[in-house]
Amino acid sequence: MSALFLFKQRLNQSERQFFETLTTPTRIQAFLDEIPYSTEHAYRCPVRVLREMVAHCFDGALFAAAALRHLGHPPLILEMVPNKRDDDHLLALFKRNGHWGAVAKSNFVGLRFREPVYRNLRELMMSYFEQFYNVEREKTLRSYSLPLNLEAFDKLNWMASDEALEQIAQRLDRIRKIPLLNQPMISNLSLVDERTYQTGLIGADLAGLFKPAMKKK
Repeated sequence: MSALFLFKQRLNQSERQFFETLTTPTRIQAFLDEIPYSTEHAYRCPVRVLREMVAHCFDGALFAAAALRHLGHPPLILEMVPNKRDDDHLLALFKRNGHWGAVAKSNFVGLRFREPVYRNLRELMMSYFEQFYNVEREKTLRSYSLPLNLEAFDKLNWMASDEALEQIAQRLDRIRKIPLLNQPMISNLSLVDERTYQTGLIGADLAGLFKPAMKKK
């Protein structure tokens, strides 16, 4: 039996009916936008996200990958890696007409959906660069992982069980990362301006924001 079949078998009738309404990437994104942002460190599989109606970026990316798989896309996720003064961020990837787009759950306005208009993954990543900042207004995005196809975890039933999720996180830690900036670029970065900073935090759960350690003077 397929992982998608086993996933649907775990859903009750109302959950299954709702899942069937997620017929486009934008509808998947709208669902993730509507549910609260989880401030917990625990992971939730896609079944639990749908059942408990809460998610953080890891949970949201896996749920979106499962929903995109239902639409015929491979279940791809990608990790965006900051410096040590911020949290990483996960996206679910999809392609349309040869161009990349993304679906994501985020506490920040600018780190969510992208239309499938990007010719390659670097283009897609750089579309997030100005919006990827911490509470100290530092632009923190530095690299990204190669895409991870979650089909590799089907035997662990990742769509309907939490047991595989730690292994997925560990695989993301090990997977090759592609740098986006060199040191001269990093040295000359400016802080995020006030308007952008405040706009990016509209609707954010402040308890879920990464708090970087104070810099040494």
